[in-house]
Amino acid sequence: MEKTPNSLRKHVVIAGATNAGKSTLFNAMTEQKKAIVSEHAGTTTDPVTAAMELIPYGPIVLVDTAGFNDDSELGRKRMEKTKAALRKADAAIYVQDVQNADMSEYEKFKNMSIEHILVFTKYKNENELFGQYPQALFWDEDKNIETIRKALVELLQKQQPEDDSIVGDLLPSGSNVVLVVPIDSEVPKGRLILPQIQTLRDCLDNSIKSTVCRETELESVLENQKKTDLVITDSQVFGYVNKIVPSYIPLTSFSMLLARQKGNFPQLCKGTEAISGLKDGDKILMLEGCTHNSTHEDIGRVKIPRLMNKKTGKSFEFSYFSGYDFPSDLSEYSLAVQCGGCMINRREITSRLKIMGDEGLPATNYGILLAWLNGILDRSCEIFAND
Repeated sequence: MEKTPNSLRKHVVIAGATNAGKSTLFNAMTEQKKAIVSEHAGTTTDPVTAAMELIPYGPIVLVDTAGFNDDSELGRKRMEKTKAALRKADAAIYVQDVQNADMSEYEKFKNMSIEHILVFTKYKNENELFGQYPQALFWDEDKNIETIRKALVELLQKQQPEDDSIVGDLLPSGSNVVLVVPIDSEVPKGRLILPQIQTLRDCLDNSIKSTVCRETELESVLENQKKTDLVITDSQVFGYVNKIVPSYIPLTSFSMLLARQKGNFPQLCKGTEAISGLKDGDKILMLEGCTHNSTHEDIGRVKIPRLMNKKTGKSFEFSYFSGYDFPSDLSEYSLAVQCGGCMINRREITSRLKIMGDEGLPATNYGILLAWLNGILDRSCEIFAND
């Protein structure tokens, strides 16, 4: 479990007002003095994270955040970071100092619809809040930390289990798939990228036999293999692979499989309908899950812009946000394109898609967009027909 990527861990955010004891609780939960603790309000600036094992639940990421009620200019910037952390929160611990009984921020927090535990700190005597919030827990420094851990385990265990399967629920045990993995400068020597590794592992977990090859070897692999139930390709060679794979063999991409696993797949497919209506100079939001140096083969910064300009005959302005960064103002964009999201947790992607849907911004993802640009979106979605 110690090797579980953060993108596959449940994210638990500690939130609340400044100087409520969030960082002290964070250190107690992790059994590390990782967060700075001070009697002065506003000590925590950027979120502090720790990957940990919450026994008996499993691997989680615990996040300490800046307090809600800092109205300074710097405080407002800190709050943007806190909101970003809450956007990816699967659950939260809301910390409230009982000596500061203003619960207005907590009532606002509840509107975010994040499953959470309310924890009161710094209590000396009986308080009227105890009766108003009977579900709350009480904690003072290192006392009762196991009670909070137990409550968090129960909260996470009650959540509907996520179906983390990538291929296993699409094909029966014993099926044969071919994974097409091009080797270019974006892939460090001796390594595969995370979506390819995750898909291969999912096939192994579900007793699906896998053959891995480069796009230049695909034709001979298909000829020599008695039966192929699915071809999964890197999106950047979609057009090339489509010409090789016979029409009776289903074809899709790693990115499309991740879009189905982590996001609102119908919403992402529908987003491609907006491309034909884009105008010269329209601004397109590109959301990259990881940070990296771009090269002449970069899929998001080179290949997609080039193909979009060629397909539409228009020129667009592309704006890039990496990792968990996400713009607060979406009004200037005409289309959003999310990467596969292998480095981002599901809650973050679904939160983004809800925000974009509420604001009327069409959204798609790398694989779905590249399938559309190659004129094979319908074909590459056939494997998902029974969803």
